[in-house]
Amino acid sequence: MKARVHVMLKNGVLDPQGEAVRHALGAMGFDGVNGVRQGKVIELDLNDGATQADVEVMCEKLLANTVIESYTVEMG
Repeated sequence: MKARVHVMLKNGVLDPQGEAVRHALGAMGFDGVNGVRQGKVIELDLNDGATQADVEVMCEKLLANTVIESYTVEMG
């Protein structure tokens, strides 16, 4: 079983990497970009029987810093 976790900074948290990407895109002539938020995707290969709740516990304990990051889990 596979799980995909999307981790993003929460709204209101400064994203310096996103701002650097936005600035670089503007310098390259991509003027229509008003904002960039950068995150990460974590793909997990799980044993059969693993649940979304199991993955959420992994996120809470290790994969996401829940003080400043939010996450979503896709199972499939």
